[in-house]
Amino acid sequence: MNNKIQELARILRESDNIVFFGGAGVSTASNIPDFRSSDGLYSKKLNKHFTPEQAVSHSFLIQYPEEFFDFYKENLIYEDAKPNDCHIALAKLEEMGKLKAVVTQNIDGLHQMAGSKTVYELHGTVHKNYCTKCNTRYHVDYILAAKGIPICEKCGGMVRPEVVLYEEGLNDQVVAGAVAAIGQADTLIIGGTSLIVYPAAGLINYFQGKNLVQINKTKTVADNRADLCINDDIAMVMREALSVM
Repeated sequence: MNNKIQELARILRESDNIVFFGGAGVSTASNIPDFRSSDGLYSKKLNKHFTPEQAVSHSFLIQYPEEFFDFYKENLIYEDAKPNDCHIALAKLEEMGKLKAVVTQNIDGLHQMAGSKTVYELHGTVHKNYCTKCNTRYHVDYILAAKGIPICEKCGGMVRPEVVLYEEGLNDQVVAGAVAAIGQADTLIIGGTSLIVYPAAGLINYFQGKNLVQINKTKTVADNRADLCINDDIAMVMREALSVM
């Protein structure tokens, strides 16, 4: 077995307060692609060029709500996605009392589906939705079933996902919880993220513990700071490390 995975297993054995900070790469093994792979969105329909980032921005939701929901439902909601080996390994570490929190940039809810209890969703979740007028809550199925713009059954307002769009700020309570967890951790595992999306990526700077572990297929800005750097598939790495703990 890979010596680096053996080293990760040792770190996991000796740690009592692990925090995992993850991004899109955690969910790719669950067949959820990075939506940034699209381009030129609605250039023909709206006679204007939009990037995927613009398509999930607050401005786009307000100016082109129907097109927003078309793109959102097609590219950000994956009904059939299931937790992969990384999600499962993290839930097991929490069950063992070792992992204290998951801080995720993902909005798919797969960590909770795998059994993780303490999850800070920095960018919100597709599973929670609310009316922008009366705040009535709606399940994701309501969004999927709606034709065009989802409308509140109580007041007629627009129902939107509890997802942090571009141009919107992060939830203060979620950030505070994530910062506290990272600041108290003895081991921080950064996985499946290129660390280019701010302010979320900046939260790793609050880590003051012993072991900084970086797991990602490609190099990141945190590689030089990491005590252990593994450039490989995170689902495989976490599965293998847990098997030899």
